[in-house]
Amino acid sequence: MAELAGLLSGRTDWRRGFAAPLRAFLRTEAGSSGVLAGAIVVALLWANVAPHAYDGVWATDLSIGLGHQEISLDLREWINSGLMTLFFLVVGLEARREFDLGDLRERTRFVLPMLAGIAGMGLPVLIYLAFNAGGPGAHGWGVAMSTDTALALGLLALVGRGVPDRVRVFLLTVFVVDDLLALVVIAVVYSADIKPIPLVLAIAAFALVLTLAIFRVRAAWAYVILGVLMWAALLKSGVDPVVAGLAIGLTAPAYSPGREELEQATGLFRLFREQPTPELARSATVGLTTTISPNERLQYLYHPWTSYLIVPLFGLANAGVTIDAAFLGRACTSPITLGIIVGYVVGKPLAVTSVSWLVERATGGRIRPGVGWAAVAGSGTIAGIGFTVSLLIATIAFSGDQLAEAKVGLLSAVIVASALTWAVFRAAKLLSPPKKALALLGNAEQLVDLTDPVDPERDHIRGPADASVTLVEYGDFECPYCGMAEPIVRDLLQDDDLRYVWRHLPLSDVHPRAQIAAEVAEAAAAQGAFWEMHDLLLANQENLQPKDLVGYAERLGLDANRLHDEVKRHVAAARVAQDVESADTSGVSGTPTFFVNGQRHYGAYDVDTLKAAIKVARARAKIGNG
Repeated sequence: MAELAGLLSGRTDWRRGFAAPLRAFLRTEAGSSGVLAGAIVVALLWANVAPHAYDGVWATDLSIGLGHQEISLDLREWINSGLMTLFFLVVGLEARREFDLGDLRERTRFVLPMLAGIAGMGLPVLIYLAFNAGGPGAHGWGVAMSTDTALALGLLALVGRGVPDRVRVFLLTVFVVDDLLALVVIAVVYSADIKPIPLVLAIAAFALVLTLAIFRVRAAWAYVILGVLMWAALLKSGVDPVVAGLAIGLTAPAYSPGREELEQATGLFRLFREQPTPELARSATVGLTTTISPNERLQYLYHPWTSYLIVPLFGLANAGVTIDAAFLGRACTSPITLGIIVGYVVGKPLAVTSVSWLVERATGGRIRPGVGWAAVAGSGTIAGIGFTVSLLIATIAFSGDQLAEAKVGLLSAVIVASALTWAVFRAAKLLSPPKKALALLGNAEQLVDLTDPVDPERDHIRGPADASVTLVEYGDFECPYCGMAEPIVRDLLQDDDLRYVWRHLPLSDVHPRAQIAAEVAEAAAAQGAFWEMHDLLLANQENLQPKDLVGYAERLGLDANRLHDEVKRHVAAARVAQDVESADTSGVSGTPTFFVNGQRHYGAYDVDTLKAAIKVARARAKIGNG
């Protein structure tokens, strides 16, 4: 049944789970925002209908002891300091993934997000302090600094419907810095009565985790034990233990599966198929698992739990505030409430847009946002949503009426920031198509994932040479998914401004006739019939025996004896190997894999998805030529 679903979606199970971690991250965040919003509403209703019951449930004590050592926290503290550690583990994992595989792998691109993230925290804090300087709420300045990236991404999907993925990527890239710095502030500023011995123990545990990660030790139990020890030591030291999650997440490397490693995993599975013993089952399982980076495995395991359970549970436990007319009157004039609202709604967008502009001007355009200025402004306004980390700081810094006023400020900022973001993207949509594309996509040079550019002298090309969009496919003539993609590509080629390129990637470990089929196609190319043979091979994937291949040559009117002789002598093997090498250097290990104007296309390859990617690429190309 799973295989049928994969076929219908046009994606293999492997691609669905692991091929596009960033897009999967964005989809999960957007999907979970509704659950978090529902939890906030339930918390508000519960706190106003039965305030004593609400407070009583979360104040329930829960203790864990081992010998004479005991950790005793109430239920709210277990959520805030315990379960939220896993949330910050995911934050650390995503930050590391961006550094290893995302836009930040080119280190100069970290300059703008870093400065925008710092300014996006600093300016709201200054605004908050302007309202609270010398007052009792001044020590809670950390409440006004951190964007709730998860909730912001989710609400952006609602109020910015139709905006390109690149806008969400820009938002995520900028506010990964925000999340990291917020955790540093919690550890340094909002931790009291620091005890040195437990802190040294926590640092030692982290050093061991880092050592294991450097040497790629894959014993999961070791990381679990050291992680729990680090968390408990930080708790005892007086430092908020959620820092442990972030630190461990940053140690987990991210990398794309290598073709050689995948081939080795296939070999291990074949050994198990021949001799299904427990030993071979274990080696096959380990071989398959280790092809995927620790970063992606951990995200796959924890991200849905943190997004759909832990963060909503955190919202349920902390967002409740009893509201009446008298309290609202005080909150509307409270410097805490006003400082939070103005800090987020004014400070965040002003900081993000102004710093982005200043960096571009200061570098002469060498460093600029990866999106247009409307998208930068919209990212700034949606960044005015601060909830998870801000509420965590509020529960540390405040109590009683001050905590309630801070909650009202945070919830109000969510509403106002969402409305402003809707207005920004609505205005962008009213522009003419060229101006809209420039406003949303910008004209920054994009990172190119395809290491070997298309060469008209060597590559097999369909479509006009001067097309503004080039679609490159790495394919395997025996791969059923490539066969499914073929009619989709034919549909796309009705576009007279699209150039299509086929490159060979025979996966010989799973498709034994793929290599010979690729060489037959090249032998046909030597007689001027590559595309005719290409179409026949994909249309007859179940019939790729030598006699079938010779029959296809005869059907096309080719010199079958010449073709047979060239294939027998592997004349085209070097030509096929060139394509395979270019696939390896571009990080391609599965088929079909598409590149649109040099950028790798992740996700589904149905007609609508590919057309949308081509549309964005064409808009970018026109901006660059304009």
